[in-house]
Amino acid sequence: METEKKLPVRADAAEIDVQLANIAATIEKMADPDIFVWLGRTEPPTKAETHRAATIVADRLCGAVANPIIRNAQEKRQLAAIKVWLEARRYRQLPGGEGTRFDAMPAGTFSFRMNVPGKLEGGVRSVNIPIDAVIMQMKPEGRELPVFFEAKSAGDFTNTNKRRKEEAMKMAQLRGTYGDKVRFNLFLCGYFDSGYLGYEASEGIDWVWEHRIDDLALFGI
Repeated sequence: METEKKLPVRADAAEIDVQLANIAATIEKMADPDIFVWLGRTEPPTKAETHRAATIVADRLCGAVANPIIRNAQEKRQLAAIKVWLEARRYRQLPGGEGTRFDAMPAGTFSFRMNVPGKLEGGVRSVNIPIDAVIMQMKPEGRELPVFFEAKSAGDFTNTNKRRKEEAMKMAQLRGTYGDKVRFNLFLCGYFDSGYLGYEASEGIDWVWEHRIDDLALFGI
């Protein structure tokens, strides 16, 4: 015997109006009055005002969706540039499934997107710290740790100021686990101003510009 299917109960018009009013009130509290300029006044918005507000909202939404996609594509391109540069100098990329730990990499090898074990502040909880590029020098000179690089790109200065603490946090976790011998650096492309660079430098983080990729040699690579 088939189970009787029940149709969803329709809310009456009055209840729908109440729910819509609640949603509108919530949006109004969170809305930016510089965009929705008609908020708080009795006159309804003009056609030009609603069009302007809709354009700004659509632009921000597109940016929120597109920016991560663009950054990921830029990162892939940056890592590809590092790969070409290293292989031209007889470095060998370690296959992802090889399972070599970062601190057991043979001389003259590199790997991308490697997890480095670390500890959070206080040293109680262990975490995996993702590193974009891990490079073991041809002649490590007694150094037991490879050189770490984080690939970063930015299309404007504002975004970098929001993200600059990410690298400092990684550096603090790495240094707290492995000491001052950690060499964590940035591979930069795009808009990074003196404020961003000064902040990173104060944390002991150095950098290489993609358009000056040969500066990687200054790290003994």
